[in-house]
Amino acid sequence: MSWRTYPIVAFDTETTGLRPFEGDRVMEFGAVVFHLDERGNEVGREEHGFLINPGIPVPKKSTEVTGITTEDVAGMPPFSARAQQIYDLLKQGIIVAHNLDFDRNFIGMELRAVGLDWPGGIAEVDTLDMSNRMFPTARSHRLSELCKRLGVNLEEAHRAVHDAAACGESFLAMARDAADDLNEMLYWAGSIGPPPADGPLRLAGGLVRFAEGPHRGQPVREHPAHLAWMIKARQKRGTSWGWRYPDSTRAWAARWLEVMASGRAQPPLKGFRAEDWGLYPCVAPNTRETS
Repeated sequence: MSWRTYPIVAFDTETTGLRPFEGDRVMEFGAVVFHLDERGNEVGREEHGFLINPGIPVPKKSTEVTGITTEDVAGMPPFSARAQQIYDLLKQGIIVAHNLDFDRNFIGMELRAVGLDWPGGIAEVDTLDMSNRMFPTARSHRLSELCKRLGVNLEEAHRAVHDAAACGESFLAMARDAADDLNEMLYWAGSIGPPPADGPLRLAGGLVRFAEGPHRGQPVREHPAHLAWMIKARQKRGTSWGWRYPDSTRAWAARWLEVMASGRAQPPLKGFRAEDWGLYPCVAPNTRETS
């Protein structure tokens, strides 16, 4: 299946701080849905952007980065009022973000608070990873610097819908000459799609989960060692030994470990300078400016 037949859903968040697991909240969400023709040319887009009342004061440092104040969000609906809309937006296509883990952690926490799972979408692509692959000698992989290299216009950086639009346009610019097949494009982009349907892994609740064995029903990301075991596991059939799992499953597991478990477990905290709003560990120490 061609990746160009799916909507490209680029999104971004602005948050009260840097710690989604310690009480910081989303205060702005932006998404731009790109529709393409068979050649990858944009034929339409939809913009969705709104402020969200985080339920806590907006710290001064966050205001310095984003321009968003406590007064700006005080009368806005809470995340719970937007949760289903955000879920439906992200579910419909290929999710794209710059430093995806950061935004996914925040949206995932907000969704879980209202009883929804991370939607997952068709696939997920991080333009930060793509930038590192396409421009390995670049000193900066901030979204603003990536846009300059690609000739993409970025207005009002650090406002969600503008960053989302620039991120989506950057993805399309980098993927213009990528293979047509969805899985081949994902491999090229340093990402990964859903597991093969004929194997023991299932996409459920927005997460890939084990469908059998000691971790049945649990997310793959919580048990990477078991996933690595699946690649080499054998069983006896008659008088000979063979692979326990299909080649397609073993190849997907190896790819998942390469993409998701190679030094990418925890993104570092971002500084409160605007140029630091988006650090990520896959960037070399002297090039850690990424958003």
